[in-house]
Amino acid sequence: MKSPAEILPGVIFYSYLSAERKEKVCFWNHPTLVLQVSGQLILETSGQTISMSAGELLLIGRNQLGTLTKTPLPGGNYETIVISLQEDLLRKIVLEEKLEADQKYIGPPNILIPSNEFLQGYFQSIIPYARSSGSNMTDEMGILKVKEGIKLLLHALPVLRNFLFDFSEPYKIDLEKFMMSNFHFNITTERFAQLTGRSLAGFKRDFQKIFGTPPRQWLQDKRLNTAKYLIETKHQKPLAIYLDLGFESLSHFSHSFKKKFGKAPTLYLNDSQKIY
Repeated sequence: MKSPAEILPGVIFYSYLSAERKEKVCFWNHPTLVLQVSGQLILETSGQTISMSAGELLLIGRNQLGTLTKTPLPGGNYETIVISLQEDLLRKIVLEEKLEADQKYIGPPNILIPSNEFLQGYFQSIIPYARSSGSNMTDEMGILKVKEGIKLLLHALPVLRNFLFDFSEPYKIDLEKFMMSNFHFNITTERFAQLTGRSLAGFKRDFQKIFGTPPRQWLQDKRLNTAKYLIETKHQKPLAIYLDLGFESLSHFSHSFKKKFGKAPTLYLNDSQKIY
């Protein structure tokens, strides 16, 4: 079985791993519900770090960037079930159940859901389908399962109606603050524009006003300057930081670093270690 496997195409996924994996960049278009079946999952965004283990539930907010570290426990495996709560389905539930957001949600963007016997029973009912690659789950059954999960979430935490049923577009946020917190994510300029609530042209225009340089050049310089600081001051190895700073490969990072600073990052590391 490949990981992740689609149980209901585009909606329900099952991830199974026997070795640790760190996803470089994840982007969530829709609210996403995660059940940790076994192993450990660590979610890292610019504002939160959340660790979850077997039996825990996590609700991830839409329009976010982050990284995921997936770790099997010693002698065991890593398993999660992920449900993408897509907007068209959420809108149907609003109409069917006469539900809607009654105010703006102001809580954390990612929430560990307090467990109860109903939610635990719900996810236990999905695990057999996941482990069999969804072979016995029809599309109709899958949609009913997703609707059931949403209703149980609202029963457990009624405030989630404002989290789930806010269909507004991202508003125009503080561009400088956002970029300083998220520069290390390796995504396109178009995606950065979307996440800050701007058109691509508006993003580039506002960016130039704030930083005095085009986005691509600023991102490259910011990542390289941060790398230089981590190597010289924190004595971190290039191999340990290049992915976390948004570089595609170690060779790309080393080439860019040498071009900017005149010598390879490994030489900077060796020089910094000689001082101590």
